[in-house]
Amino acid sequence: MERVQLHRFIDTAGKPDLARRHAALDRRGFLAAATALAGVTAMGADAFARNFGPGAEPTRYPDPDIVVLDKRFKYKLGNTPIQRLHTGTLWAEGPAWSGVGRYLLWSDIPNDEQLRYLEEDDHVARRFRFPSGNSNGNTFDYEGRQISCQHGTRKVVRYEPSGKVTVLAETFEGQEFNAPNDAVVHPNDGAIWFTDPGYGSLMEYEGNRLPGAASSPRPIRKEAIYRIDRSGTITRVADEPFKPNGLCFSHDYRRLYVADTGVSHYPEAKSQIWVYDVEGDKLKNPKTFVSMELAGKSGFADGIRADEDGNIWSSAGWVGDGYDGVHVFAPDGMRIGQIRLPEICSNVCFGGSKRNRLFMTASQSLYAVYVETRGAHIT
Repeated sequence: MERVQLHRFIDTAGKPDLARRHAALDRRGFLAAATALAGVTAMGADAFARNFGPGAEPTRYPDPDIVVLDKRFKYKLGNTPIQRLHTGTLWAEGPAWSGVGRYLLWSDIPNDEQLRYLEEDDHVARRFRFPSGNSNGNTFDYEGRQISCQHGTRKVVRYEPSGKVTVLAETFEGQEFNAPNDAVVHPNDGAIWFTDPGYGSLMEYEGNRLPGAASSPRPIRKEAIYRIDRSGTITRVADEPFKPNGLCFSHDYRRLYVADTGVSHYPEAKSQIWVYDVEGDKLKNPKTFVSMELAGKSGFADGIRADEDGNIWSSAGWVGDGYDGVHVFAPDGMRIGQIRLPEICSNVCFGGSKRNRLFMTASQSLYAVYVETRGAHIT
């Protein structure tokens, strides 16, 4: 997503970080809700004196940057740390886990490449794919094939076992897409649902700036959510969000959650996550699931995933220390936990052999942490 006009969300001022102090008492992984909320509300400018670099001191358990806001956040492990697995990207996005290959791939959009992290030896391979079409979101279908949303070509593509690249979506009703962003696959019918907010066509940095971007944040068409069925037929299923970005199904596939980052360009937009009811090939009853406001400050949700209990794990950023990282929401919309990172978090993905490891793409780095839950879906 684009950084234009986002500087107003970055606030370096803050109060003392009480959350870190309270978390040191959290030996069983739980805090009283009032204590934790008071701690996270005091977002401090010195929250990340913590060093993730080579030669850094070990993290004392329990990790103070895994913050419990409500007793329903029972997923914090007392003896595991947040780890930085790689650094060196410009804008990391689109993490997707391959269960067959036991690897995580993700995109570095400006560098026009995809990288791969191998579980077997913690090895990171640069330029797993290059060029990548300035790919953003990635996922896998239920046949193990990789699907990518490309900013540079404004297409949704699939990589076949033969090495061939199949174009799944290029035009709709005679017009190209703005720049597809993120995609998910439904297991029952194999349909691919994707978003088209258009960030990759608004600047050269993440794709190819279109002439229309000079006068409108809508490069080609109204931003929307689309569905591709097995026959290849594309339908527009919703367009309520100003700029629909990350998306995920609920754990039971009865709902679709969509992050709206339209505040980047539309003053009337709200920083929120929408939720729809999924009825076959249609979306119905759009409504706000959560606002991303916290302690009077509002950043963005971008990539989102569901766990097996129906909670939504959302990337969060553009505010600063104490906010940036991952926010976890219960099915009723209450924020119940946070994972604080020293960088803006763009996207998340459950992976690992047991799908109990949360991978987080955070601008220049890839992070991971084990949690006591499993991702609801294969990636």
